[in-house]
Order: sequence, then C-alpha cells, then structure tokens
Amino acid sequence: MTASREQDVLDLLVDQHNEIKTLFGQLPRAQGVEKRELFQSLVRLLAVHESAEEIVVHPTARREIDHGDAVVEPRKREEDRAKRELAALYDLGTEHPDFDAKLAQFANAVIEHASHEETEEFPALRRSSSPEQLRRMAGAVRAAEATAPTRPHPHSGESATANLIAGPPMAVFDRMRDAVRDWRESHRE
Repeated sequence: MTASREQDVLDLLVDQHNEIKTLFGQLPRAQGVEKRELFQSLVRLLAVHESAEEIVVHPTARREIDHGDAVVEPRKREEDRAKRELAALYDLGTEHPDFDAKLAQFANAVIEHASHEETEEFPALRRSSSPEQLRRMAGAVRAAEATAPTRPHPHSGESATANLIAGPPMAVFDRMRDAVRDWRESHRE
C-alpha cells in the first residue's frame, strides 16, 4: 500500500487545509496570470474539499460523536458563508481593485473555520472512529472529490444529499467551463 492509501481522512483533510493556507499566502504576492491561476487552484481546491466534507465527514461526525449536531452545524454554516463569499470573489476577479482586501477577509474566515474543524470536529471523530474506518473515509473523500463541482455553488445547499444529487451534474458543467476557459486563455494573442 502507498502512503496516500494508508492516510486517514483527518490527515488528508489537514493536508488540504495546509495547501489552502499556502495558496492564501502566495496569492497576495502574485500578479497577472500567475495570480489568476493560483486563485483558480484555490477555488477548485476549496470547492471539492468542502463538497467532500459535506458528503462524507460531517454526516459521519454528526452520527458518531457526542453532541455531533452542536459540533457540525456551526461548521456547515461557516461553509455556506464561505461558498457565497468565494462565489463573490470569483465573480469579482483577481484584477479588481477590491480583490486583495476581500481575499484577506475571506482567508481569515477560512483559516478560522479550518482551525475549528482541526480542534473540535476532527479530534472527536478520531476518538469515536477506528483507524480502519478513518482510512476508508479517506477513500470516500477522494471519490467524492473526483465528482465534486470545481467552483462554489452557494444555492445548491450544503447537505450531503444535495451534494450527492446536484454535485455530479454541476461538476461536469464546471469541468466543461474550466476546459473552455483554459483553451481561451491558451489561445489569447
């Protein structure tokens, strides 16, 4: 087995949190095409990460940990706000004069959200789940990410059911839009 196959869901998600933080750190220093590409990477990572959490992690935490609703509901509200803010940033664009200030506010909220997950939800889930269950959940998260939308859809809902039903069609549409965008950008003169 490779290390990635042995990685449990919580380690996988913390690694993704660290990748998100790295992108937030790189974006303010970047300009032009590099900034746009870094932001597109951030948007994609956040969109698939949050969808996978909503499909796999939060429902399990709600069921398995003591006071699961009290732990999960605030995270879901934060994620719902983050989807709306990320969609607004996406619409604003990296060249807009307000982009950097709005990105900084958004980064602070996302990092705070990740901290809540890492100090509240994840340790409780680790205590209540077997190592094998956490490894299997990592596989489920990877599968969910493979079919998740690549940009935020704030009006699609944040429940596991909404993501399972609406996610794959939106993901296909998003990937088509991404391909067209990438083609256009590669053929600019």
